[in-house]
Amino acid sequence: MQFLVRKRRQAPPIIIISLIDILIVLLIFLMVSTTFRQQPALKLALPESKQGTAGASTDAPLVVTVSKQEPFFYVGARAVTLDKLRQELAASAAKNPQVVVAIRADTDSPLGKIVNVMDVAKEAGVKSSVNLFTKKAGQ
Repeated sequence: MQFLVRKRRQAPPIIIISLIDILIVLLIFLMVSTTFRQQPALKLALPESKQGTAGASTDAPLVVTVSKQEPFFYVGARAVTLDKLRQELAASAAKNPQVVVAIRADTDSPLGKIVNVMDVAKEAGVKSSVNLFTKKAGQ
């Protein structure tokens, strides 16, 4: 009787470099194809309106946010003072005479601050309408 000596097989070597390359390519693909949702800078409770309509403007309005506490005024996500707001609205009106200003105000924001924004828009030469953001009743 003859006994065979079996050689131990070695596990095939895994080429880790190529796996890292594939991982990097997948990571780049996922980063490029992912859409990022823009989070608002402030949490606002918009006032409700039964008469509200959807905006029909083709141009993106200049959005001014009025908060219920200081700093009261925001252009986009940047906090600004009333004088800086006046300068930015004047610069926007100089670039585009048909600029539209949209005001997003919290339900509890002071009415005087909203009126200040409307006055500053008129002083800056905004000839188009000034819109207010609201939400539909019951939403």
